[in-house]
Amino acid sequence: MDFKKRHSALRLLKYSAVAKAIFILGPKEIAYGANLIAVRVWPSEVYTRVTIESDTALITNFQLLKDPNRLVVDIQGIDLSSSIKELISKVQKNDPYISNVRVGLYQPQVTRIVFDLKEEIVPQLFTLNPVGTYKHRLVFDLYPKNSQDPVTTFLQKNARQEDEEEIARIAKQFQGKSLDNQLSNSFKYARPIIIAIDPGHGGEDPGAIGMAGTFEKDVVLAISHRLKDILEGQGNFRILLTRDADYFVPLHTRVQKARKVQADLFISIHADAFVLPHAKGASVFALSQQGATSTAARWIANKENSADLIGGLNIKSKNVDVAKLLLDMATTAQIKDSLRLGNSIVKEIGAFATLHSKSVEQANFAVLKAPDIPSILVETAFISNPEEEAKLLDEGYQKRVSLAIAKGIDKYFVQNYPTNRPG
Repeated sequence: MDFKKRHSALRLLKYSAVAKAIFILGPKEIAYGANLIAVRVWPSEVYTRVTIESDTALITNFQLLKDPNRLVVDIQGIDLSSSIKELISKVQKNDPYISNVRVGLYQPQVTRIVFDLKEEIVPQLFTLNPVGTYKHRLVFDLYPKNSQDPVTTFLQKNARQEDEEEIARIAKQFQGKSLDNQLSNSFKYARPIIIAIDPGHGGEDPGAIGMAGTFEKDVVLAISHRLKDILEGQGNFRILLTRDADYFVPLHTRVQKARKVQADLFISIHADAFVLPHAKGASVFALSQQGATSTAARWIANKENSADLIGGLNIKSKNVDVAKLLLDMATTAQIKDSLRLGNSIVKEIGAFATLHSKSVEQANFAVLKAPDIPSILVETAFISNPEEEAKLLDEGYQKRVSLAIAKGIDKYFVQNYPTNRPG
């Protein structure tokens, strides 16, 4: 073996020993000259997502290093640019997992990004094909290696022992008693009622966008927090938010969170959009196994069900198989209870606000398919209507619609007390 061949072999051996943890994503052909469109960072306690959007797909290598903890990412086909340098300023000081970002040109047309980490992480790197207004996206999801699951924390905080006979006795005693027009502390349930509140969309998925640029994900998060505060203030309810900040949660994960805490109710909060800008009014939806009750219901369900495509679900995740199983398990009993709940809320909202439909509509919403939990989706107003967009931004309207939903929930449980809990 001549010197050049021997030297090349040694270099290859050395590189292989260092790069055992390298994974390759993307097409086989290198897309040189790719233009970066945007870089975005979505921090949360659950995970931090970094998204790099480009006009063509990118090839990416990454490796994890320790002492100190770092994630090193090499992106082929791009040169150092102002767009990629923006990533440095996008990382916030309070990011739970990233302490610093460094960007440099590692080789010609190979840009290296080094994430200095606050703790050990388990990265998920994947690519997303163009969808909607998004082009090709390269996604880094940084999960903590030693995580404290928020759902587990919720369960530990609300652990309790229940006497089923006492629950049934008290439920029968108060059956049919109304709380009239306001929530009241005079009625105490035998055990706290667990409610999963699901603010729609989040992170990469803004949901519908109003004429003034209002994001659905922002207003529904604000309303969900208000609803949580009202219900928890009564002392009868324990609330789990499927997301409590601006980050993406896959549809099936939202359902799984509710089932994991054995929720008595799942309520998803949204803000409508429709092809006609004059469409207005709040709506309440339950699941349908046969078909949508109206053209608008079908259109809205299709829009909401596309959240995973827009938000960026890693389709290689093993959880997708669980999702497929879960989404085939909806039951008639669940739909019946959901319709009762929905009617209770429709009456309360209709007492002060315009209704798009005076009855509960039904459609095939993926997020409503928990088989054992009454589940509804509330479209609080049409964000595509400029007048209603202004309402959704108004704190007074947010408070009124939150209180109306809370009243509807409370009245439903007076009439339909959950005496048993699945094992």
